[in-house]
Order: sequence, then structure tokens, then C-alpha cells
Amino acid sequence: MSFLNKLGIGVAAGAGREGSRPLAAASRPRSSGATPSAAVGATRAPELRESTRVSNGLKEFLWNLDGLGRGTLLDLGPAWQTTLSFFIERGFRVSSEDILRAWKEFLVEEEAKLRSAANASEELDVSPASRATRFLETNLRYPALSFDAILLWDLLDYFEPVVAKQVVACLTELLRPGGVVFAMFHSKKPEGFQRYRVVDSNTLQVIATPPLCPAQRVYQNREIQDLFVRYRTMKSFVGRDQLRESLFIR
Repeated sequence: MSFLNKLGIGVAAGAGREGSRPLAAASRPRSSGATPSAAVGATRAPELRESTRVSNGLKEFLWNLDGLGRGTLLDLGPAWQTTLSFFIERGFRVSSEDILRAWKEFLVEEEAKLRSAANASEELDVSPASRATRFLETNLRYPALSFDAILLWDLLDYFEPVVAKQVVACLTELLRPGGVVFAMFHSKKPEGFQRYRVVDSNTLQVIATPPLCPAQRVYQNREIQDLFVRYRTMKSFVGRDQLRESLFIR
């Protein structure tokens, strides 16, 4: 059984990588040259289910950034225009990198390398620690102390624990002293996969989307503190929807 199957990740044929997207690269339709013919009876893509939730964590996150001026922010989810516009209007320079999608695509590439190595009678170290190191060699590649704030969302729940630990360590190096991380954790294994947009200063839009990866771990308070042991302040807000919002100040 491949490690992709062990992680519960289905592999779609022809999966590719998007990599990181800075703010300046606005989403645009890609032209493929030829115009495809319309499919008769084509299946309509499922509509995404959306809801909103009051976010005390977001409110506190913004309070900590108040008065910063032209700060820098890293959003580790999809580059939603609503979220980008919200922070741009407040003077932030925003970078966006869909890190969980990059992780899934990395694992697909690793599976292909593993098959090639097996055919060539070679060995590939597929331990979680080695995979995490290879993943971070091509992702989150920013200069140290680049950001004042990071939107981590609930992504750590979907990484292998060893990978989550290395991702947090990497993000810590990217964050300036006094910088803030906004993260979320599920209190039990989530039944679905969600993305988040910023609506206003204390409201998030929750978008139910097809899952990229299955949840790998439900973190307890002590485990969260261990992940962010290098941060001087931690503050949490527990919601009724089994999501715990946490702020970490370096």
C-alpha cells in the first residue's frame, strides 16, 4: 500500500502544481489556445455550501495588528479576492500560498518518484521527517522575518504531525518579532472540509469544498502549546461549531 493510500488521499490523474501566488498575480482564466466544443449533457459542477461564523479570534488578530501601518501578511489558504481586498484596504501587502494544495500535489509527485525508484531498484526515504524536509525545500520560500501576520487557518489538522511541526518551525522563522499567527483547530475529527474567507472584522465565511486531504490529527491543548513553544503569547476562543481559534504572538 502506498503512503498516499495510508494517508487517505486519492490520486487524480494529471494532477499538477500551482505553487505560491503573490497578491499581484490576480486570478485570471487560462487560455489553452483551441476552443473546446460544448459537451452535450455536461454535468454541472456542485455548488459550494457557504455559511458565516462570528470570529472572536479574527477580531483579536486585527486588534493586535492595529496601528501597524503598511504591514505584510501571508495567507496560507486560497487567494480569495474578498480576503485580499479586506487586508489591502487596510494597507497590508499580502502574499497567498495554498499550502495544503501544494502538500497534496507534492505527495502525488512523491508517489511517482517512489514508483520510479522501485523500477530502478533504488531507495527513496519516505519517512514523514524526510518528506517534510523535501516539501519545505520548494514551499514557503520567503526570506526570514518577511511577515507581520500569518493566516494559518485549520491546516495543521490535515498535515502529518511531523510535517505540521516543521511547517510551524518554518513559519516562525518567517514571522517578525511581535508578529501574529491566526490558527484554528478542530475539537474532533471534522466530517467535511472547509475553506475560509474574511467578510468583515469579526466575521468569516465558511465554504464547504471537496476535501484535499483527510484530517490527520485532533490536537489537544498541550500539543498545540508544544507546536508553538517559541511563541510568547497564546490566546484561544472556543466556538460552538467545534472549532477553536488560536492566536500566537512571537
